[in-house]
Amino acid sequence: MQWRALVLGLLLLRLGLHGVLWLVFGLGPSMGFYQRFPLSFGFQRLRGPDGSAPSAPGPAGRPGAPSGPPWLSRPGVGVAAAAGGRPEAPRRPGPGGVCGPAPWGGYALGGCGPDEYERRYSGAFPPQLRAQMRDLARGMFVFGYDNYMAHAFPQDELNPIHCRGRGPDRGDPSNLNINDVLGNYSLTLVDALDTLAIMGNASEFRRAVKLVINTVSFDKDSTVQVFEATIRVLGSLLSAHRIITDSKQPFGDMTIKDYDNELLHLAHDLAVRLLPAFENTKTGIPYPRVNLKTGVPPDSRNETCTAGAGSLLVEFGILSRLLGDSTFEWVARRAVKALWNLRSNDTGLLGNVVNIQTGHWVGKQSGLGAGLDSFYEYLLKSYILFGEKEDLEMFNAAYQSIQNYLRRGREACNEGEGDPPLYVNVNMFSGQLMNTWIDSLQAFFPGLQVLIGDVEDAICLHAFYYAIWKRYGALPERYNWQLQAPDVLFYPLRPELVESTYLLYQATKNPFYLHVGKDILQSLEKYTKVKCGYATLHHVIDKSKEDRMESFFLSETCKYLYLLFDEENPVHKSGTRYMFTTEGHIISVDKHLRELPWKEFFSEDGGQDHEGKSVPRPRSHEVKVINSSSNCNRVPDERRYFLPLKSVYMRQIDQMVGLI
Repeated sequence: MQWRALVLGLLLLRLGLHGVLWLVFGLGPSMGFYQRFPLSFGFQRLRGPDGSAPSAPGPAGRPGAPSGPPWLSRPGVGVAAAAGGRPEAPRRPGPGGVCGPAPWGGYALGGCGPDEYERRYSGAFPPQLRAQMRDLARGMFVFGYDNYMAHAFPQDELNPIHCRGRGPDRGDPSNLNINDVLGNYSLTLVDALDTLAIMGNASEFRRAVKLVINTVSFDKDSTVQVFEATIRVLGSLLSAHRIITDSKQPFGDMTIKDYDNELLHLAHDLAVRLLPAFENTKTGIPYPRVNLKTGVPPDSRNETCTAGAGSLLVEFGILSRLLGDSTFEWVARRAVKALWNLRSNDTGLLGNVVNIQTGHWVGKQSGLGAGLDSFYEYLLKSYILFGEKEDLEMFNAAYQSIQNYLRRGREACNEGEGDPPLYVNVNMFSGQLMNTWIDSLQAFFPGLQVLIGDVEDAICLHAFYYAIWKRYGALPERYNWQLQAPDVLFYPLRPELVESTYLLYQATKNPFYLHVGKDILQSLEKYTKVKCGYATLHHVIDKSKEDRMESFFLSETCKYLYLLFDEENPVHKSGTRYMFTTEGHIISVDKHLRELPWKEFFSEDGGQDHEGKSVPRPRSHEVKVINSSSNCNRVPDERRYFLPLKSVYMRQIDQMVGLI
């Protein structure tokens, strides 16, 4: 009996030791999606003996990696200390060990006990809470939409503070922030059409479509940006047309009596008015702006951004294939190829601004944000929709260059040592770091990584942007990761972080992302809701506002929030596969968009590109793979309620953005 007591005592001692390690190191159940059992404690070397984190270089082969960023300094030393000033005092936990409010109006996490992340994010998200959040997201859309219709329609946008409409700035043609987007064509109504359908509001969808048909005209003396008109207006018209004519009607009866393809005709009319942008350019890269009545203005600039010129293929391609007219897809595809051929021979990277006549790179910065973001997005999404193999080949090559030259930090998101993974801005020719800021548009990239199956890397990058949101209750337009502070302070209700949150939830089904969506919803309600809608934040720290509600708030931000919490939505349950455009417009992925109605350019077995070279048509199984759920790494049920990122790494990211 003594040996049994001895064995029992040793067993209890071992369990006790494991319990102490569990509590001290904060490992808890945050094993992540890709942790191999049993647990390894090696990553605790991220912290030195004094509690500091050692500087670790980025992965080998990635030139220009920043050395010694301030988030690797010991906890409690903030921006002032990094700049040589007086260190900030460490933040202390509030009552009960829960982190108290931060001085900027957000809340701090990390350094408040080993299990604060598990306490806040782990476990199931109750169905009642999900329904409450879904209704809150729908109410947010309805409040913004109803106020636009009451106070702004038929003008383009709502000024939600003063409860009136906004159109083009006729008095100042150089005000591109307004005039690039607003064309005097009821932009917000057009942009919101498919959101009405997704939320199942058939009566208002029909009313809105009839209003568009009866009141919207593109015969306007308005000079608009080709890119903005394409993604916001052309894309929405095509999406709504497809919803109306869908024989399955998954969102309820959205058919319209006596509908005669009027939205498709409007889309065609708009696209024809945009075509002059592609004329008289020596490279085939389009002018950035056109006047809808007179064509390219005489004083038009010869410089355009890569995203603006190279992100037209999805909408133009859909229009061409619905009409049986190759013109629109041809000009958009020619622009993509022209940009692609200008990439660096050494790095494979593209710059962000190019001269459309000379092909000279005016802006040599290569990154994932403004000026380049949707170019990469549409290489992949064009392949998903149309099945053209060259689109996938370009995307794969571009993604490899991004990984080689833009990515910094440790190799794996959820394992190993070193800095958190981060994508930076570099010189397109050398790959050397150009600056230490990133912009909020880059928050779309985790969602794109989900589409290609790189879920682990998406988890880390998303966590970085969410940490910034936690700090400010919004995403500043530009954030300096070295200074741990915003460079550009406004937040115009952008959807990119919500989009990536939604797609990561669809890929993992981890309730963590429902908690993230809840935080975003509550921040928007608290900081941006005003008398007649939701307003742009002028300053993410003091929460001052600008009197503008951009159309993408209704077409994207509200839509992705609603879909995040509406598990039973037909988008998820109808059996139809859907893809979202860069403006969040829904397009069903089906064989009709992979068929070429024109025969003079392509044959059944193959065809020619615009240089006359033979291009084989992809086989059906090659087209389906990219959109197959079996291609994703599904998360086992028994691990679904663990954190997607281990607590130690979440704490590291929070330190990186100054939350700790």
